[in-house]
Amino acid sequence: MAHIELPEFEQMSPTIQQKAKPILEKTGKLGEIFKLLAIDENIYNATDVMVQNYLLKQTHLPYFIKEAIALLISKENSCKMCVDVHKSIAKMLGLEEEQIEKILQGVDAMEADEKTKELLRFCIKASKKENYKITKEEIEKLKKLGWSDKELLEAVAITGYFNYINTLSNTFGLGE
Repeated sequence: MAHIELPEFEQMSPTIQQKAKPILEKTGKLGEIFKLLAIDENIYNATDVMVQNYLLKQTHLPYFIKEAIALLISKENSCKMCVDVHKSIAKMLGLEEEQIEKILQGVDAMEADEKTKELLRFCIKASKKENYKITKEEIEKLKKLGWSDKELLEAVAITGYFNYINTLSNTFGLGE
């Protein structure tokens, strides 16, 4: 149970209700993170833009890598709710249960090429408090493996997004 009162559909602003309606019609419920964000329309809208542009749109990174980042960072941050949500999303995107479990065991357990594993290791490091210690040489190493500046920026933006969502979820006790 969340540490603060989460609004029900009827308590949300009309703008957020419009966004919530299709979710309710499709799934029959609204997740706790949706309800938390619905407390403040500005925060909801800012977060929704990130979701649309980082996670849902076809971008520079394939969905497999986006979901691997989601799962790895959420696990690193001990955000059980986000891990559970992204296990379901990964399945919807075609990942097998075995692939998802290997991701959750860590980068070295995954079935992925070394280029992908290096990017994911980098994202984990970028998610940490001491990310300011990342060097230009580390980024150059990733570029030599074939990652573009746009792909690196996107991977770190997604990493930051999950630190943000995990912080909200963990702080307010969502999914407990």
